[in-house]
Formats: sequence, structure tokens, C-alpha cells
Amino acid sequence: LRAGADAAEAVTAERKSLSVSVREGRLEDVENEESRDLGLRVFVGRSQAVVSGSDLSAEARGRLVERAVAMARLAPEDIYAGLAPQDRLFRGKVPDLAQYDPEARTAADLEAAAHAVEQAALENPGVSKSDGGAAGWSSGGWSMVTSDGFEGSHQASIFSLSATMIAGEGAGMERGGEGRATRWLADLPTAAEIGTTAAERTVARLNPRRLDSRTAPVIFENRIATSLLGPLVGAIAGGAVARGVSFLKDRLGQPVFAPGIRITEDPHRLKGLGSVPFDDEGVATVERALIDDGVLTTWLLNVASARQLGLETTGHASRGLAGAPGVATHNLTFQPGPETPDALRRAVVDGLWVTSMFGPSLNANTGDWSVGVSGFWFEKGELAYPVNEITVAGNLLDIYQRIVPASDLEIRGSSNAPSLLVDGLAIAGA
Repeated sequence: LRAGADAAEAVTAERKSLSVSVREGRLEDVENEESRDLGLRVFVGRSQAVVSGSDLSAEARGRLVERAVAMARLAPEDIYAGLAPQDRLFRGKVPDLAQYDPEARTAADLEAAAHAVEQAALENPGVSKSDGGAAGWSSGGWSMVTSDGFEGSHQASIFSLSATMIAGEGAGMERGGEGRATRWLADLPTAAEIGTTAAERTVARLNPRRLDSRTAPVIFENRIATSLLGPLVGAIAGGAVARGVSFLKDRLGQPVFAPGIRITEDPHRLKGLGSVPFDDEGVATVERALIDDGVLTTWLLNVASARQLGLETTGHASRGLAGAPGVATHNLTFQPGPETPDALRRAVVDGLWVTSMFGPSLNANTGDWSVGVSGFWFEKGELAYPVNEITVAGNLLDIYQRIVPASDLEIRGSSNAPSLLVDGLAIAGA
């Protein structure tokens, strides 16, 4: 402010991380990172500039301030730019969301864990060799202050363990794996559990077949079903709606999914990978249903997109250190249905069980969507044989109306879903 800014916002991010990977019993890689960075957003009138740096000395901070104010004076005016309204800011003591485990991991700890998960996977029949085991640990903190008087900080930790295996030989080789990440070390599955799952998934992929092109029921396994939610988040982001580049831009308050479908977010879930007490503009986060009984209830708004749409921010601002805020969700969850995946397979008799997805393509204006997949063909409700090199496609406006959730919701990350059935999708195969 002394340098001439009308308003300002500063954030600092501190991070320590350590990861170790092994392959076939030998240490392959060790990565260690320690960083502390500063981001500064300043406003001169309705113009803004964002700068960042890793030198936090008083002299460097002074230069950063001068550069930011000078840039803001030259920047074009943005009538929607500004700090969050005072009445929307988080106030009071930051709640303990159990995000931070003080347990630290040494390189020796992580190397032992990586060897253990690799060995556990290799002990399973059918695995021909390892493509690696890995273990990691990180901890970090985020602090934010604004010239309007907001001040807040939070910290978090992550522990991870994974294994990737290879089954088969030559042209018939298949690769698969399993990995998990948790806020607390005690919640991480054991090396035996992760290694065994990695091996079983890899071996099950052996001798895949191609499918003839057809239309058939498709069930997306819970581990990857959240891929169907990515386009939804993009389509209800305030910036996309304001620009008119969203296939849902006219659907607020209307049915988008079938009756009974609920997609919620809980930013205050204990130990949640997406939990935050306030968003990256200092706005208090709240639990809400984005989809309630099939109806789209809200856009995802930061301050700028809310002003552009004539609405109020919803507490979804997300930013790094060097750019203006975008939007993000907090512990997005597709609520489960009553039927198990087995029951859904038996109900539709024959179809495609998708276990991996790659290369999605989306027309943001129309909702036309396609993605490469692999998995299993099932017959009479039972998995029959693995399949790969196929593509499924459809329009998300139609797909969302026909999704049926299974009961197997498992909280694995910051976005979670049960297995999801779509009763008929175009499948492009051989």
C-alpha cells in the first residue's frame, strides 16, 4: 500500500517433500525438495498484477512490491477484479481438520517401504517383473493475508505408497499397478495390501481381446469413475459459464442427472485430501450439494466470475502463487446408490467394465465426449475376458441423465465416486 497499491493480497507456500523409488530390488531414485515461496497480487484501481518469488529477503520483497505495482499501473482495467467482500471472508479460529500428521519419514524409511511394496507384489503368481515401487512423504503450509484485514493459514501432510508391475512376456506384456495417498501415515494401506492389489490388477490384464464396435452398457469402476466428473466441474466453473463455453451454461436450477442423484462436497471432512477451511481468496468454505436430486444447484465461483455473473462468490477460488484465481472443488463426492457393482452387472447381463481411461476428448460447447478405455467384457454379470484398444463415446447431457451409481463408494482422494453404470454407450473397437 505504501508503494501505491489500492489493495493487496499476499500468500506464502512452504513445502518439504521426499520420495524414493526402487526397481527390481535396487534403489533407483531419491528426490528431496524444500521450498518457501511468496505470491503477491496488487490492485491499482481496477487493474491488477500478480508476481511471485522464492527470495524472501527484505530487499527481494521490496523489489517484488515495486515490480507488482508498476505492472498493475500498466495493466488493462478489469472491472471484475478485486478482493473478496468482507462479509464473505472466513473469520475466527481455523478449525483442526486433521490435515497434518507430524510424523516425518526419512529416506531410509521410504526406501524400506518401497522395497516392501515391490516385494509384496512380486510374490504373486503371474507377475514377470517389477516396473518399480515408490514411497513418498510431504508436508506444507499455506498462509494468506490481505489489506482488507484477512489473515489465515493451514498446513497438511501426505504419505504415499505405490507399485507398478509387469506380467507376460514380449508383445504380450501388460502393465498395471496400485497406489494410495493419505494425510496420516497410519491410514495408509500396508505394503502387502497395495502390492497384492497391484499384482492382481496386472495379471488380470493378460491376453486382452478387441471388441467389435457396438452399443452396450458400460460400468466405470470406482477407481476411475471420477473421470466423468471432471467435465462437470469444468462446465459449471464460473469463468466458463461467463464466457459461454459450457454445455451446461443454461442448466442452473434444472435437472442434469436423474432424480435421486446427489453430488456433494465437504470441505471440512477430517483428513480429507481436498479439505480447506477457506478458499484461496479467504472466503469461508461450506458443505453443499452441487447436484441435488439430479438438479444443478450452483456454479463454482471465485470473486471475479461471481461479479461477472452478477452473483456472490461460492468459496471455490483456487490459485497458485503466480496467477489470478481459478476455481476448484473440495472433496467432491458422487453419493452411492443401493446396488452393488455385481448386482448392476447382473441387471444389464452383458457389457463393458472399464478399469482404465486415457486420452479424453470433450467439446466444451456441446458436451460431446469420448475416451480411450480398457477393462473387461462381462457376460451374464460375470467378468469374461480383458479388453483394450477401444473407445467409448456419447454426449454428456445424455450420459449424465442415465448414470446409475453403485454402492461401492471408497474415499481415496479429493474427488470420489462409486462405480457408475451408463445403460448404453457407443463402443468403437476393431
